Amino acid sequence: MRIGTRGSQLALAQAHETRSRLMEAHGLSEDRFEIVVIKTSGDMIQDRPLSEVGGKGLFTKEIEVALLDGSIDLAVHSSKDMPTVLPEGLEISTFLPREDVRDAFISPKAATLADLPEGAVVGSSSLRRQAMIRRLRPDISVVTYRGNLQTRLRKLEEGQVDATLLAAAGLKRLGLDEVVTSLLETEDFLPAVGQGAICIETRQNDRETLELLSAIHDRQTEICLLAERAFLKELDGSCRTPIGGLARLEGGRISFRGLILKPDGSEVHETSREGDAEDAAALGADAGQELKARGGPDFFAH
Repeated sequence: MRIGTRGSQLALAQAHETRSRLMEAHGLSEDRFEIVVIKTSGDMIQDRPLSEVGGKGLFTKEIEVALLDGSIDLAVHSSKDMPTVLPEGLEISTFLPREDVRDAFISPKAATLADLPEGAVVGSSSLRRQAMIRRLRPDISVVTYRGNLQTRLRKLEEGQVDATLLAAAGLKRLGLDEVVTSLLETEDFLPAVGQGAICIETRQNDRETLELLSAIHDRQTEICLLAERAFLKELDGSCRTPIGGLARLEGGRISFRGLILKPDGSEVHETSREGDAEDAAALGADAGQELKARGGPDFFAH
């Protein structure tokens, strides 16, 4: 079974976790799997913000081509990198149990984002994080900051910025918990749609692969992501728009919060929904429609 993935340390860790879960679920040996590293456009473009050159699909396009032509059998992705519309013939069939959804604050100069001195410089490649930082701390400078997780930590160590924000889930998966200065609670800092969740993309007609994957699928994560991705789809969300969204499932009931921001943090619209788990997608879509109407046609203009 050929597992397609990007080549970053985090992407490889996610592919290895998928392989380990499949091995354990089916009693298979490691040599039954091949991890195929595919370089994506998003990995190759490092000199400008992704929002300027195409957004989310840049991290999936080449991998999806390999999936469609049969070069790989499944693709492992970070859910937050996935566009809401997939190529014909492909589907997200599987979610692994979700990790910590929060953003991590990392700085040698302050314990929290609130403690940073006036005029401090924070580096982030995420428009959502940039906008939310500007909303909470308009007195500090936010700069675009590309590169994989290790590159961003190195730039911080070199003093290029005073602080950065990264997904707690990625740091945990790489065993880098110790670099976290503090965690930003979701009440104040809503994560990206899908943050902390690994998803697996497959060909819709590949019954053998789908059957193998069904043993490692986490239904709770799927329900939450149905709400979050429906919300994002209504807003036509991508890397070009600051959007946050988070669903939680408890006792068959789902609660959802979503927001949209102006890139400079000057305007924000937020909403929430609660209902039965079976209505997850409808609740997310309804929340997206509300915020789209409240923001108006000019809200997402550049």
